[in-house]
Amino acid sequence: MQNYLDKSKHYLWAFVEIGFLVVLAAVLVFLLMGQGSGPFITGVADNVMKFANGLQPQALVGIAIVLALIYLISNRVKG
Repeated sequence: MQNYLDKSKHYLWAFVEIGFLVVLAAVLVFLLMGQGSGPFITGVADNVMKFANGLQPQALVGIAIVLALIYLISNRVKG
């Protein structure tokens, strides 16, 4: 059972990384080509901009703290 969960976790992380790279690539294409880059690329860029504009400074600080905690805990678990 543990082996199955480990494989599932590995595949889910791979899927998340691929999705993140697709979003980054779409934003890069939008930055290079502008509004003429197509409806999918423009839609992705619009959604990223809406998300970025909707974040409050307090939320950014909270996200930074959570990410720092995850980083510290993961280092202690590994070492």
